[in-house]
Amino acid sequence: MPKLPEYIHSTNMNSGMSSQDPMSNSDYSASDYNQTASFVYSAEYTAPVLSALKPSVGERIVDFGCGTGELTLQIQEAVGATGLTVGIDYNNDMVSKALTNGVKHAFVSDLQDLRIPAHLFEENSFDAVFSNAALHWCKEHPRGVLNGAKRLLKDGGRFVCEMGGFMNCTGVRFGLHRAVKKRGYEPDKMDPWYFPSIAEYQGLLQSAGFRVNAISLVPRLTPLRNGGLHGWLQLFARRTFLKEFSDEEAAAIIDEVIDMCEVDMKDKEGNWAIMYVRLRFLATLDSP
Repeated sequence: MPKLPEYIHSTNMNSGMSSQDPMSNSDYSASDYNQTASFVYSAEYTAPVLSALKPSVGERIVDFGCGTGELTLQIQEAVGATGLTVGIDYNNDMVSKALTNGVKHAFVSDLQDLRIPAHLFEENSFDAVFSNAALHWCKEHPRGVLNGAKRLLKDGGRFVCEMGGFMNCTGVRFGLHRAVKKRGYEPDKMDPWYFPSIAEYQGLLQSAGFRVNAISLVPRLTPLRNGGLHGWLQLFARRTFLKEFSDEEAAAIIDEVIDMCEVDMKDKEGNWAIMYVRLRFLATLDSP
């Protein structure tokens, strides 16, 4: 099987990026992400989706939304020297950190409009596309993500994913919408997240030529140990949902949302938690 040349790790493909995509180069740093959201790649939360992937020696696997590479490294180790693992993320800083962490091949691209020079590898040559906690950022063109996966996968290749699904972040999202709307803005246009239902995403997969082997919504209470809800909002909402606001306005909105959510999300000991609902699926690419 063809191997990627070593220089792919320095390939930066920002052409064709959506200017509205929240995961831009300046939206948050790898260090901020690791400090506030390390739960995203914790063993406790990622074991189910990695188990569904079942990477094996010699396989070729792409990680859509590799972040700082913690899970990409696990896949890289599983496929071994005879396999190939490639990480893709929209955020330059995240990709740089992934490479520093030991990911051998990673580059920058918008998953909704995947740009890969044809000379790097053959299309339809990968055994699996994997994604964890990334595709809910692909609101503008979710079908584009599936088109990119189809370009990479062999016939019968698998697509294994966990992302935010219907009712994810209930309460926090309502608070943001309410605070933004009362200031005269249209929250639906500012909301960066795509949290589909089972029926919606299953239909999207099937219309793109995938056979859905398993799909479910999984509620998960997630403690916010580092920075509480304030830290979460600063990381995930300040430069996405609230990017049009000044620092002063954004701080006021964040304080307002925290005040609204405290009754449901903060326990008597002062610990914050958020209700995540994850859409988890395993699909395979049907032969045309």
